[in-house]
Amino acid sequence: MTAARGFRYVERADGTVVITHQGRVAGTLRGGRAAQFLAEVDDDPQLVMARWTGNYRRGNERTAQQHPRNRG
Repeated sequence: MTAARGFRYVERADGTVVITHQGRVAGTLRGGRAAQFLAEVDDDPQLVMARWTGNYRRGNERTAQQHPRNRG
């Protein structure tokens, strides 16, 4: 399991989960979404938090698609 870099989350007493990225709030989850996040976060915290906050696409998809390894 890799350590989450840049992302952190805090579970509050009322069940709310606050996800921060480099000290800034990136998302707040409540209710069922918070429970689903907490069940999923053990796998790969960095990837899960990036996916839940929408910070996983940064414009390099086209470049990666054209890489020789990814050509069909």
